Amino acid sequence: MLNRRTFLEMTVVTGIASQLACSDKKDSKKRKKIAIIASIWRYLSHAQHIGDRFLVGYPSQGKWHLPNMDVVSLYVDQKPEGDQSEDRSKEFGFQVYPTVQEALRCGTNQIAVDAVLLIIEHGDYPRNNKGQVLYPRYELFQKVVEVFEQDGRSVPVFNDKHLSYETSKAKKMVEVSKKLQFPMLAGSSLPVTWRVPSIELPLDSVIEEALMVGVGSSDASDYHALEALQCMVERRKGGESGIKSVQLIQGDDVWRAGKEGRWSKQLLEAALSRSNKLLGDTLIDARPQDLANNGQLPILVKEPAAYFIEHIDGLKSTLLMLNGAVQDQTFAARVQGMTETQSTLFQLPPRPNVAYSACLVEKIEEMIETGKAPYPVERTLIVSGILDHCLESKIRKNKKLETPELKISYQPPKESHFCRM
Repeated sequence: MLNRRTFLEMTVVTGIASQLACSDKKDSKKRKKIAIIASIWRYLSHAQHIGDRFLVGYPSQGKWHLPNMDVVSLYVDQKPEGDQSEDRSKEFGFQVYPTVQEALRCGTNQIAVDAVLLIIEHGDYPRNNKGQVLYPRYELFQKVVEVFEQDGRSVPVFNDKHLSYETSKAKKMVEVSKKLQFPMLAGSSLPVTWRVPSIELPLDSVIEEALMVGVGSSDASDYHALEALQCMVERRKGGESGIKSVQLIQGDDVWRAGKEGRWSKQLLEAALSRSNKLLGDTLIDARPQDLANNGQLPILVKEPAAYFIEHIDGLKSTLLMLNGAVQDQTFAARVQGMTETQSTLFQLPPRPNVAYSACLVEKIEEMIETGKAPYPVERTLIVSGILDHCLESKIRKNKKLETPELKISYQPPKESHFCRM
């Protein structure tokens, strides 16, 4: 029978256990302690893909790699059917806390972790009139920052995918990271996944035009494709100068824009020639297809979309979303001084393992261990803004929009940091 004394004893034991999880577990002097703040944790969610790799490790360069750090606390914003958070906590000995503040402090009165992973992707959240999922990334980030400010200590933060659906909120997140001087890494797996072939555009190269082919839904998959495009074009001479204007067009206007030369058929041919997952006739009888030139794209792609991006330094880059034609993401560019068009496939191994998540976890580990983000958070900031404004263009009858708020310049890293075969 549970009486008052027994209840108090159980409460004390539980409290001590949760504090130990954040302190003495596995030689805490050497092993970093991680708090995960997630929207949900269930099968195939981003929290599951990323979190599990910190719990059990992952293959890297022909070896099994176990991070030298421990997940010691977790907060989940929603617990839908199939929730795995409680089972994972019991299996691996960490605590699931009811608030962000308690997760960072591990039940104590001060921050008790060495890093925070903000993984707010998937879950039951509303959409706005642009079709953006209103994930509370900014709001939960603010709760993390409140703890930093109250406790007088900041730790590295990773933010999965875009910073916020709203450009102004995304800018505030980066500004706070600079103000409190904590390293911040953000974005998706595409910039760091394997490339086939493993091309890296030279730093300070003169990129004449760039084109990305993407697939999937908005505002999830178009973000992935835009960030993959950005990680390539940021390496041009002078680095990223910022965005002058954007426009999103749809339907037959996409094909007309191609005929008018707004996007390059030559680059489309180069990008599609890297695809490993052609649809249409290839599925019927396995025949190879020159989709850029055989007239099949308007038949296969029922709802094409083109995202036009004009950079302040004059570069024009384009994302073509071609659902129905291919099932992978490819890139092509013309680079001054190179006789061959530069093109590559961003390789995404299949579910359920989605091995490309390991490429991103490796970069998160690097930031936590070194205290420095391997590539600038401004990349994610500018892509968050590009997507936000492109979707604004969409609801404003595909109007071209000037983007003075995206005058965001930064220098890319010397190395591209993608996984290599």
